[in-house]
Amino acid sequence: MKIAILVGSIRKESLNMKLANTIKDRYINKFNTEILDIRNLPYYDQDIETTPPESVKDFKQKVKEADGIIIITPEYNWSIPGVLKNALDWLSRVDQVVNGKPTMTAGVSLGLMGTIRAQLHLREILAAPGVQAKLLKPAGNEVLINLAASKFDEITGELVDKGTLKFLDEVIEQFIALVSQK
Repeated sequence: MKIAILVGSIRKESLNMKLANTIKDRYINKFNTEILDIRNLPYYDQDIETTPPESVKDFKQKVKEADGIIIITPEYNWSIPGVLKNALDWLSRVDQVVNGKPTMTAGVSLGLMGTIRAQLHLREILAAPGVQAKLLKPAGNEVLINLAASKFDEITGELVDKGTLKFLDEVIEQFIALVSQK
């Protein structure tokens, strides 16, 4: 099973990237993971959507080849970061490689609310006509890691909070079941 991870934060010490790396390492025996770089994608431009640059072609091809997608987002101004929206805009056009693709959302925040508003907005985007991802049902599967300063190891950067890891294990099992339904 091949899983592509998109991380909406491009910050060097991003907690959301640390979650992506934790998932990649923790579930290495359950699926192959590639964290896709969205930093260098050009701004979406309808004038070039049918002849996009190689970086966009490669990005879309990797998403197309994946059996499922995990999107991990921080929350900026009650929404997702522009860099993530830009990546989703590229994925939604022409060949629409996310259409029907099993998709899970997650997010990390230092605040109390986790990334609840960003994920709600992300779910709206993922349901749009050009995207139409096959979303993991949110009931009981919302990975909203809040108060994250105490939940990640300062040296390794890995998620170490036992309760959060137990919950993540359960959600990942639900996601694997969704991906396996093909």
